[in-house]
Amino acid sequence: MKNTIRLEELALLGLSIWLFSDLPYAWWWYPLLLLSPDISMIAYTLGNKTGAIVYNIFHHRGLAVLLLLSGFLLQNTALQFAGTLLFGHISIDRMLGYGLKYYKGFKFTHLGLIGDR
Repeated sequence: MKNTIRLEELALLGLSIWLFSDLPYAWWWYPLLLLSPDISMIAYTLGNKTGAIVYNIFHHRGLAVLLLLSGFLLQNTALQFAGTLLFGHISIDRMLGYGLKYYKGFKFTHLGLIGDR
């Protein structure tokens, strides 16, 4: 099952890259900003519960889709880029086993314990 999830996420990463390729931005913006959603980990300095809530908001695929669709509807390429970037980042995280966080701590995710792969 783990390999199936990884392959599925790899396909979603490919979709993200394909969507980005249609945007009017230089290619290097994508890899440069790909890890930027991880800034949300700073919220863990306020405790596990706050950290998990903030991290999960910034790593929820629904937010990525909302940004992307809003960008399409509003014809706003910045929103499209943000949604595409977040979508790709989430896919990479899921491939590596970094899921949405539980309140117990950073390494407790909906995909299992980080480092348990």
